[in-house]
Amino acid sequence: SICSDALILLGASPLSSFSEGTDAAQICDRLYDDLKDSLIASYPWSWSFKKVQLARLTSTPVSEWKYQYALPGDTIAGVKAVFNTNNPGARPISHGWEIHDSHLDTNEETIYVDYQYSVNESQVPTYFVQLMKYAMAAEIAETVTDQITKAQYFEQKAYGSPQENRRGGFFRQATNIDGSSKQVDSWKSRR
Repeated sequence: SICSDALILLGASPLSSFSEGTDAAQICDRLYDDLKDSLIASYPWSWSFKKVQLARLTSTPVSEWKYQYALPGDTIAGVKAVFNTNNPGARPISHGWEIHDSHLDTNEETIYVDYQYSVNESQVPTYFVQLMKYAMAAEIAETVTDQITKAQYFEQKAYGSPQENRRGGFFRQATNIDGSSKQVDSWKSRR
């Protein structure tokens, strides 16, 4: 539906599915997932994180570390924080570990990580869905409409002016909404 709405914004016909055989469906199918993951990774959205305990591998690292842990397969922006406990109020550990390829090496016997993942659309807030519509319209506008001005218009609507370094437009509104919800949550926890 995000791609269909982006096409409607561009004055094109909506999609019934990615496999309907039209050029627009093929373009959306090829570009959508990467654009979504890129937008999620571009900001620490409050709803885009998981905390998991990593599984220790049986292999021993070829380094100074004792243990090797498999990193999650669904991470889109790498590990954001590493913990040696999941106790409430635990602080991340900033040293004593290294990431190599798809594993984390450390001397810690238990490891938890926070990371961003590709959240299903049914679980993202409406402000992110709207950002995705504008961003998708910007991404496909020139190919679908053959009009670079439409691409530029939706690029600015989604991300603001070039001077804002892709942090303006609706992206700024969405991050402000997301940030204010974090403050509300933190206020609730202090009550």
